[in-house]
This record gives sequence, C-alpha cells and structure tokens, in this order.
Amino acid sequence: MSDYRQALAAATSVTDCRVLVTGGGSGIGRAICRCFAASGAWVMVTDLRAEAAEETRQLCLSDGAAAEHMAACSLDVCDAKQLSKAVEATTEALGGLSVLVNNAGVFRPSPLDASNFDRVWREIFDVLLDAQKSLIRLALPALRQANNARILNIASTEGLGATPNHAAYVAAKHAVIGLTRAMAVDLGFEGITVNAICPGPIHTGITEKFDAADKARFAHRRTALRRYGTPEEIAHAALSLAQPGASYVTGAQIVVDGGLTVRNA
Repeated sequence: MSDYRQALAAATSVTDCRVLVTGGGSGIGRAICRCFAASGAWVMVTDLRAEAAEETRQLCLSDGAAAEHMAACSLDVCDAKQLSKAVEATTEALGGLSVLVNNAGVFRPSPLDASNFDRVWREIFDVLLDAQKSLIRLALPALRQANNARILNIASTEGLGATPNHAAYVAAKHAVIGLTRAMAVDLGFEGITVNAICPGPIHTGITEKFDAADKARFAHRRTALRRYGTPEEIAHAALSLAQPGASYVTGAQIVVDGGLTVRNA
C-alpha cells in the first residue's frame, strides 16, 4: 500500500473511537450507533428506555460489531446524576471516550397562546439545550485524554429558520447552534472540535405520525431532492465528522436537509 493510501485509510478510520450516543434507542440515534459500530468504533448506546438501548446494541451485534465494543444503559438526560454515571460507565466499558453525540430530543408544539406554553418551553430547553451543555461539561475530562476528540450536537434546520407554533423548539435549536459555536471557540485550543448537524425532514418516529400524503407534498414542494431523508443519511454525516481527517472542521453547522434551506421556489 502506498504512503498516501495508508494516510487516507488512517484519516477515515474510526476504529479507535469510543462513542457515547444519547437517544440511541430509535430513529437518528439508533442509525448513528449502528453506523459507528459497523465502521469498527466502540459504542455506548444510551436512551431513556433501557430496553430500546439494549435493542440497538443487539442490532449492532447482528450487524457484526464485536461484543466487547458495545455497551448500553438507560439515561434520562435531564438527570445530572445519571449523566455523570453514563460518562463513567462509558469510560469503564469502552476504555475511554473520544466522541460525544448529543442526540436525545423531544418535539412539542408550543403555540404562543397555549396555556401550557411555559411548561413545554422548560421541558424542551431541559432536553435539547441544558442536557447537551451539562453532558459536554461532564465529558470534558475524558475527552481531554482522547486523541481526535469530537463533540457532535444534533440541532435542526429549525435552528436556521422557524415554523409557526413551535417557538420553544425553534428557540432551543437556535441555542444549540449558538452553544456549538461558543464551545468550538472555547475548546479549539485543546484540539477538541465541536460541530452541529442540522437535519431537515427525516423519516423518524416523530414524523411517522404525520400524514404520508402531506409529507410527500411537503418534500416535493420544499426540498431540492423532493423527498424526506433517512436516519442513515444523518448518521453518515456524523461519522464523517468523527473521522481523524475532519480535524479542521469545528464550529460548523452541517445541514443535511435535501436542499430544504436553499430552495426558494
């Protein structure tokens, strides 16, 4: 093998990655876990539902992941003690932590005149923003000991625009992008990169509740590719950002939306 091919192989390998994924029991989180595991990474799957996390772990094993490379545990990202235990469990089970994927999410409409607006606002910010901030801070000691440490925050195209009646979700996703940019600056001198992935319309458990015909019309009218995306397409974006060759990408918002945000008509 030529020196260049060896260097390229090293730049795209994630076999040394120790990855903690929140919300890994379904949808985008599950796809990220399977993508990393199938690529040779060591993966800790966490989810609010322990059985969902374990199901993802089993899927990764059926994909060919080595048993010693996989672990799973329940995690309520709004519980500081559980966050700390998840980091500890990851470093013990995987031998370290080098890639943190903040994926856990919640989606609630929040019309401004709704009687439960303040409660929904707090719930959404607790899960989408405060949990990400807290887990990053708790994971920093382990990340600082790793080579090519990465932090990946799952944001949304709602962090780049707005949809009516979703003020809390939109505001929280804007804040996730702001958090990503700020932490990229704060941690850049240590070589730790921090990036946000902004999915557009994706087939997930949340969007499966929408009428199929409405989704098809929306995708045809609003996206350049005229279709919804898949969780796997988000997972591959996450994988690429974790590769050693992505070491100069930080503070970025990687938009994976089928051309939603660039299409005017």
